[in-house]
Amino acid sequence: MWTREQLKTNGKMAFSRNYWECVAVALIMGFFSGVPNFAAVKKNLETQRASLSEFGLYGSSVDMSELYQSLTMAISLFTVFGLLITAVFVLLKLLVGNALMVGGNLFFIENRNGGRGFGIAASSFRSGRYGNIVLTMFLMDLFISLWSLLLIIPGIIKSYEYLMVPYILAENPQMDRKEIFEISRRMMDGEKMNAFLLDLSFLGWIFLTVLTCGVAGILYVQPYMMATRTELYIYNKVKAYNEGYIA
Repeated sequence: MWTREQLKTNGKMAFSRNYWECVAVALIMGFFSGVPNFAAVKKNLETQRASLSEFGLYGSSVDMSELYQSLTMAISLFTVFGLLITAVFVLLKLLVGNALMVGGNLFFIENRNGGRGFGIAASSFRSGRYGNIVLTMFLMDLFISLWSLLLIIPGIIKSYEYLMVPYILAENPQMDRKEIFEISRRMMDGEKMNAFLLDLSFLGWIFLTVLTCGVAGILYVQPYMMATRTELYIYNKVKAYNEGYIA
């Protein structure tokens, strides 16, 4: 049985061997993993518009009707702009980001064994199995999202059940997606809570990332976490060999 200290120590050692390459790969993976959120800005504009209406500023000595109309137009334009930009980022995540995530995971797997260079992070585009990689990752995201619609907890459980999918896919891009999901499920059987607690152990580092406006995350925390997650995968892969459900 692994311990959090063991995985984090091994991850830190592996990450330190090729520090700048690990930082660069983690940065690229992180850039394409998120989708911009325009909801907060839009809500702020709507709040300002509602305030003008609520306090009845139309009939006041200072006519605010033009400002109200400007805010209404800004909200409409921002909604259209936000939807377009979000659609572009979602498409980039599906077609580029997920492939880079799989390639980045392969980089971290190879890095702990001596490394094969920064370029391996783009291996998904050269493997001849790009379609299978993109479709498998899309289905993983879709399944987690659908489970999350039920309640937050089932979505979290499912995300940990599929935690090994990008790693299995990284080493086996030709594997059938049903087999990949099944192997991940078996790998994480009895490990989901432990993996959740492993992630919780990074809360202090995440807080430091917030305090440093993301600098600590880029230069240390993200590659450290990814290297540690890779150690979890290696442990689970060895366990899967020993239990005989992968050859």
